[in-house]
Parts: sequence; C-alpha cells; structure tokens
Amino acid sequence: MTNPIRTERHDNVLVVISDNPPVNALGQAVRAGLKNAIEEALGDSAIEAVVIRCDGQTFFAGADITEFGKPPVGPNLPETLDAMEASDKPVVAAIHGTALGGGCEVALACHYRVAVPSAKLGLPEVKLGLIPGAAGTQRMPRLVGAEAALPLVVGGNPIPAKKAEAIGLVDTLVGEDSLEADAIAFAKSKIGQPVPRASEGTANEDGVRDPDIFDRFRASQARRIRGFDAPNAAIEAVKAAGQLSYAEGVKKERELFTKLMTGTQSAAMRHYFFAERAANKIDDVPRDTPLIPIKKVGVIGAGTMGGGITMNFLSAGIPVTILEMAQDALDRGTSVMRKNYENTARKGRMSDAQVEQAMGLLTPTLSYDDLADCDLVIEAVYESMDVKKQVFSKLDEVVKEGAILASNTSYLDIDEIATATKRPGYVVGMHFFSPANVMKLLEVVRGEKTRDDVLATVMKLSKKIGKVAAVSGVCPGFIGNRMLSKRQEQANELIMEGANYWDVDDVLLEFGFPMGPFQMGDLAGIDIGWHRDPTKVTTIREALCAAERFGQKNGKGFYDYDEARNRTPSDEVKQIIADFAAREGKEQREISKDEIRERLLYPMVNEGAKILEEGMAQRASDIDVVWINGYGWPLYTGGPMFWAQTIGLDTVVAGLEKYELPVSAHLREKARGTGKFD
Repeated sequence: MTNPIRTERHDNVLVVISDNPPVNALGQAVRAGLKNAIEEALGDSAIEAVVIRCDGQTFFAGADITEFGKPPVGPNLPETLDAMEASDKPVVAAIHGTALGGGCEVALACHYRVAVPSAKLGLPEVKLGLIPGAAGTQRMPRLVGAEAALPLVVGGNPIPAKKAEAIGLVDTLVGEDSLEADAIAFAKSKIGQPVPRASEGTANEDGVRDPDIFDRFRASQARRIRGFDAPNAAIEAVKAAGQLSYAEGVKKERELFTKLMTGTQSAAMRHYFFAERAANKIDDVPRDTPLIPIKKVGVIGAGTMGGGITMNFLSAGIPVTILEMAQDALDRGTSVMRKNYENTARKGRMSDAQVEQAMGLLTPTLSYDDLADCDLVIEAVYESMDVKKQVFSKLDEVVKEGAILASNTSYLDIDEIATATKRPGYVVGMHFFSPANVMKLLEVVRGEKTRDDVLATVMKLSKKIGKVAAVSGVCPGFIGNRMLSKRQEQANELIMEGANYWDVDDVLLEFGFPMGPFQMGDLAGIDIGWHRDPTKVTTIREALCAAERFGQKNGKGFYDYDEARNRTPSDEVKQIIADFAAREGKEQREISKDEIRERLLYPMVNEGAKILEEGMAQRASDIDVVWINGYGWPLYTGGPMFWAQTIGLDTVVAGLEKYELPVSAHLREKARGTGKFD
C-alpha cells in the first residue's frame, strides 16, 4: 500500500499531507505517518514550523470505523496527537471540507487551526453511541469553554468555520483557494513564540464558576437524549474537564469511552450506521445502471400527503406540477405548503428568499394534460385500488413514454396497480411517511416488472430529496406496516384480556418509542375509515366512535385531552373495553409489563423473519432502517432485527411459544444456527 502521508518542505515549514481517499480516515497507516512526520520535523533544525493538511475534498473526516471492534494496531490516535501537541515547534492544522471526530481531535492537538470559510468542524461520535476517545472532551472545553463545548460534544452536529472562529476553535479564516499558502504564512508568523496547547487552556473554568451549566444543558436536551447513554457520558466528560487535571480528565474520558464502546448501544448504533448505507444498494441491480433524468415531477393530490411529498422536491430545487380535482382543494393544499415553509423561515431554518424560490417551482393545475412532460409522477390519492387504477390508467394516456409512474400506497398491491398501464416496467411504489416533508423514510416498492433503471433512479433520487430509502417487495403492508399490523393485533388482544391500554402505551414509551399504539390512534384519528354507523359496533374502535370519541381532534379518544393535549386515561373508555370484552366472552386478568412488551415486539420480529424468508426485504438491516426511520423504533437498540439478536433469537422463539403465538421456520432456523439473520 502507498504511504498515505507525505511531506513537502516550504523553506523552514514542513507541510504534512494526507492522501487517503475518500475522506482521509485516520486509519493505522495515516496515524503512523502523522507521528513519523512530526518526528521528522522535530529532528531537523532547519524546520521551524509544521502545517498539516489533506488532499482531496476534506480534512480528516474521522476515525476509520472499519477498525472498530478489532484488535488495536499502533500507534493509536491519542499517542499520535500527544506527540503532535508536545512539539515545541508550532503545528498548524489547515482545514477544508470537514474536520469531524478524530479529525477534529487532530485539529485540537495542533497548536493553531486555520480554515476556509466553507469548512465544518465537529465531534459526532455521539451519533455512534460513543464520545470522543482521543482527548477531544478534554481539549475542546479547555480551548473554547464548557458552555461552547457541550453542544459540540453532546449534540454531535458540526458547526461552520465562521462559528468555530467565533468560539475560539479556529484561529483565523483563510482563502478558499489559498489554504496551503495562507497556512504556511500563518505558521511562519508563529515561529519563535511559545506554542499554545489546548490541553493547557483555561477556558473550561466557566464550568467551574457556574457548575449549573451542565444541569441546564441536560434539561434543555432531555427529550432529545432520552434513553441514550452517550450524551450523558459526554456531559460527564466535559464536566470532568473542569473538575480534574488534564491527565485525570483524559483517564476519565477513556473509562467512559471504553464502557460505551463495549456496550450494546454503541454496537446498535454502529450497526445502524452501516445498515443505512447498505439499504441504498440493490443486490441484483448493477451499479452502473443508467439513470433516468428527473427534471420535473408531477404529484396527484394536494392533501396532507400530496403536499408533503411535493415539498420534498421543491426543497431540493426540482419543479413540481401538482394536480387536484377541485380548485378549492388545490388552493387549500398550496396554501398549507406556503404556510409550512413560512413557519420554517420564522424558526430561522430557511430565508424568505428560499421560501419564494421553493414556491416558485410549484405549478398547480386541475388538468392531467399538464403532467404530460413530467419525468416522474407520484399519486397520493385515496387508498382504494379502484381509484388508484383509474389514476394510473389516465396517467398512461397522458404522461410521456419513459416517465416513472409511482404510487404512494401504504398497503396495496403495486403489481395490480401496474396492470392499469401498458408500461408496468415503469411502475414503482414510493411509500412516503406522514408528515412526508418531515419523516425520513421512503419505502421503495419493487414490482414484479419494475425495471432496473426505474428502481436505481428512485433510490438515487431519494438521497437528493433527503430521504433514507429501503427496497421492499410486493406484499400487504410492505415491510413497515406488515410488521406494525402484528403489533397492533397483540395490542388489541391485550386490552381485551385485561391489560390497561395506557400500560400498553407506556411499555413502548419505556422501551424508547415516541408513542404507543393507542396514543398513535388518537393522534391520527380513531374515526379514520369508520363506516359512520353508531349502531354497528364490531370493534373497540367502532365502539369509541359510536361514543363520539374520535381522538385528539375532539379532545377525547382512548384518552381524555386537555387544551394542551395532555392525555389522561378515561374511565368511560375503560368501561367500554370491559363491556366489549364481556360481550366477546374474554376473561379479564392482570397482565405484567414484561408480557405486554414481549407480546408486542416478538411477533414483529417473527414477521420480519417471514419477510426475509419470502425475499420481501433484501437484508435484515433494511428492516431495521425502515423501523428506525419510519416508526420511531429507538435507534440505540439498532432496530427490531438487531435487537432480537441482542437479546437472543432463541429468547424470542421461546417467548412466542410461551404465548402460543406463531413461530416462522426462518426464525427457528436462525435461532438454532448462528443466532443472526444475516
């Protein structure tokens, strides 16, 4: 292998250059090269300063994640950075692209940092269930202060170079096209001066003077970090930077890092990191498959889903023609989109000019003919096979040849929808999740005749519109809703057998979901799909509707709601459920939270195993991607399939058998074998 680190002499400055594409990850060869380069500089009296920069599109973008969990090969990153910081000759980091994770720690170990304005810096380790492990939690607060360090270390989101300069993380901004020359000039200006070391900084004293900084920050992030181990460890590490000496602080960081690295949460989050990237790959579609250019999109339906879908494309700069059947519905839909954008602008997440730019790409219409030149048309109409087939038949008549025709169906058979056209190869499912302009998941449903270029185009397009996509085969409910139906079946059974419906919800909240099934029902509206006949009561939901309990929309569903929409269990609902259970002859009994959790989650894993067995999902990790992004499955468990492996597939099988629930052959086989799905 070619040495990824080389050095060049510019007068009395040694420029150390990393060329380790694609992102200059800090693998073993890079670490060794950096350490050797520093030793070269220190051993040569003609060299009076050092500049560290990277070739390619970015500065060091982080550790080499493929090394995680493997035996360490020296030098490790802390050793390398300590050698760098110990130099009595000024060492300058010249930053472009991103300096993330270990890359930011490299910058922190340098005596000075210069950056181009477009650069970003950050410590995103928390997103892998970790904290920085090369003294980042100790150098950062000593350099910029605990208050400025907390969002970086605990939140994990990078900041632009201008903000980094404002908090003291970057010393100066330099020209986009003159980074090396400016960094060399800066390094020369520091020759002969005592070098400042971040490890000796005193900015962290703000956390000593005001120790409440940490509790205030934890409280402000409580909802976002609930259930996650790493953010709390990160707060503890930053706090240690003010309470302990540097050496003791580094020791504390290492203890916290090691505990996280060997824990289940980080393993789960690292699993997800790779799972999201794998989900975009289609095993039997060549990577060089030519893509269909998507320059204009049509959307049918300007309601909640159609409007949300449209916003994804407008925000990505893709023109959209949106079709409705009536002018008032069209006006209402476009008005909601504008209002959503304006609300985003009010929160400072986009400018007024960007609002106008997005809305300027929208063409409302009442005529199918205006969709004729679209490259992709997505229908978001009523969930009825007859209605959808009528729409696709009409599209087949008016939309140009070679255009992709997509359905946003959440449940219906894409292959049957495709029979309404003469071009089934161009038909695909694009199942967005509500609200479609917010939720990240896109289930891409591959029909029996869907062409490779259609599938590859939609998967590529998903990234452009900010979605995480996973491919599903054609089956009722696809991946996500098919598994959700098994959870809902058990939730309904449990309350018929005597479980309190609020306990069912609370079990899932405690597990890490944002809400339980009955809360979700109240939020969506219990009356969705109701036949509107109060005398016809065949389910608990129909009984609630007959009692005019429709959900949050009228202040009473499974729960009673106050004006702030805080929920309280309802005695009326408890009686309705008890009466319904008695009428059905269901005996009531005490049901433990353990039983509730197992009966809700184990059938989902079993259904996931069947989905894999039938080839409806390419890989188990795709199922995890669907559930984390579309249904709020807690990221720190890795998704349903990874979680099942964590607790043991044999445990899941035994649990299903205990409750006399079906066990798929595929799940039994994997439990008896490797204990893993892939």
